[in-house]
Amino acid sequence: MAHTARSRRTAAALVALSLGVPALTACNGGGEPDAAAPGTAAGPSSSPTSASPVDTGSGAPSEPGSADGQDAGVGMCETTDLAYDVTVASGPVNHALLTATNKGAEPCLLAADELVITIPELDGAAEHMGPEGRDWILKAGEKAYAGIMFARADTAGGRSTDKVEVALSAAESPATVLIDGGPVTVNDGRVTSFFGSAEDALTY
Repeated sequence: MAHTARSRRTAAALVALSLGVPALTACNGGGEPDAAAPGTAAGPSSSPTSASPVDTGSGAPSEPGSADGQDAGVGMCETTDLAYDVTVASGPVNHALLTATNKGAEPCLLAADELVITIPELDGAAEHMGPEGRDWILKAGEKAYAGIMFARADTAGGRSTDKVEVALSAAESPATVLIDGGPVTVNDGRVTSFFGSAEDALTY
């Protein structure tokens, strides 16, 4: 009789255990994910990041001694402060190079775009050509350069001259400068701004 009771209790326990397995499985499904389940790997971005372009510079002509923040107490260059040379250039055709040198002992602020070139055999001042420049401090002994065009290649004829007149502004009296390598034939007059190199000045 005791054996029969134990057998019944054992059977009941087995039944209860078997019923508890689905319940545990169901609880596990609503809990945290199985640690053994593989996670989703973080893949590379579908759109690559573009690198910022490298600033290689504007290619603007060189100018020494920028005046930004440096011109306090420095006076403007006057026509009489500089010495001038005008030399016929080997190229471009019909061009000459103006070289202006600060002959004083102190620096002065050079107005790059106010240069006035007058060719006596032509009416009026030479027109501006090329890009605008920037005012900059011209130290003692330092040079600035401008290109002068005397004649258009597509225009025949002209007059002969061996000098030009140079002023740093329209309000000043000009300096007369003989042309080294002249005389030259003139039928049109154009001039650049001042630049820091002869190469830049003769680019236009």
